[in-house]
Amino acid sequence: MHVALTGATGFLGLRLLRRLLDTHRSVTVLVHAGSGDALRRITRFFALTGVPEASLAELPGRLRVVETELERPRLGLSRRVFQELADGLGAIWHSAGSINLAGNLPELRRTNVEGTRHVLELAAAGRERPVVHHVSTAFVAGSRREGVAYEDELDDTYGFENAYERSKYEAEVLIHAWSREHRRPVVVLRPSILVTDLPPDLELPSHPFQVVERILRDARRTADPGGRSRVRLVGRPDGRLNLMQVEHAAEVMVRLAGRTPSGGVDTYHVVHDRDVPVPTIAALLERLAELSIDLVAERPDDPSALEALVDCYPGLTTYLNHRRRFDDTRVRALFGSSAASDRVDLDYLWSGLVPTGPVPVGSPVPSGPVPGGPSPTTALPSARRI
Repeated sequence: MHVALTGATGFLGLRLLRRLLDTHRSVTVLVHAGSGDALRRITRFFALTGVPEASLAELPGRLRVVETELERPRLGLSRRVFQELADGLGAIWHSAGSINLAGNLPELRRTNVEGTRHVLELAAAGRERPVVHHVSTAFVAGSRREGVAYEDELDDTYGFENAYERSKYEAEVLIHAWSREHRRPVVVLRPSILVTDLPPDLELPSHPFQVVERILRDARRTADPGGRSRVRLVGRPDGRLNLMQVEHAAEVMVRLAGRTPSGGVDTYHVVHDRDVPVPTIAALLERLAELSIDLVAERPDDPSALEALVDCYPGLTTYLNHRRRFDDTRVRALFGSSAASDRVDLDYLWSGLVPTGPVPVGSPVPSGPVPGGPSPTTALPSARRI
């Protein structure tokens, strides 16, 4: 069975591609037209993650790179090329999309909703009736900040924190309608925040918190260029974020793809069973951006220039205030607890953001006035298209 993957040069897509090549002789990677040398970036990632030289040399023969435009019908391909592509596929992985938390809804719909529509168009055209594996996000749960988000839930009752969440929700609604209309199976995979301990590299996609670091640093340089600044962020000191190792998430997703689909839409939360305390995230940001952070219950009435600038970035701290968790009973029933993967702690996160090793002992943990609660988040980054 031949498989195609969108978003193969993205943060998750690179890990999915490596896993898919463990079980498939070749993969077609559908990359954004004009985005650069995809094969070079893929090879760079594989080299950094320990793939032997002999296997690296085989990559050009195992990968077929097709430049596409997600926003356009037929993915921007001619009718002939589109049909040939569709007829050669047994499975399609859709991992590409915009994760711009500050983006406007029309822009995000073009990539995340219309892009999904055109991938489904490819699946519908294929004579082999390829199974679609769609990477969504656990944050289609929207603005509900309490309770449990279940895998089979999909509604907009509580609204959304940002246009990104709404666009991913609308993509899932589209998938359900397509599955019913065509009587075709779709596997929907909903990860939480994906992180890694692989040190940063200029040629690879940014770690989600690298984007947050840049936002905080830019704001601090603009508003308070000298010294170590103190900033009050709305968040719960007893809150917790769900962070999942991207490598482990890719492994779980590919294992799920090996199961026979039900015939309708099968949805799975791909999340870690041990959350990271919000103060740990705040301590990481303190060190990265050279800030002192106080977690507060409400936005200050007298924001400093720095705090006002930070507030200009939607999605930067929204998720520090949630009190919900994601249920992953279905995945646990199949594979057991995700605790088999390593704990995500401050040292792990630090390793994926700077090349200097563990956080020195005595790294500050922020304080804050009162109460809190658990919080998961999808991708704190500001803008990226993968």
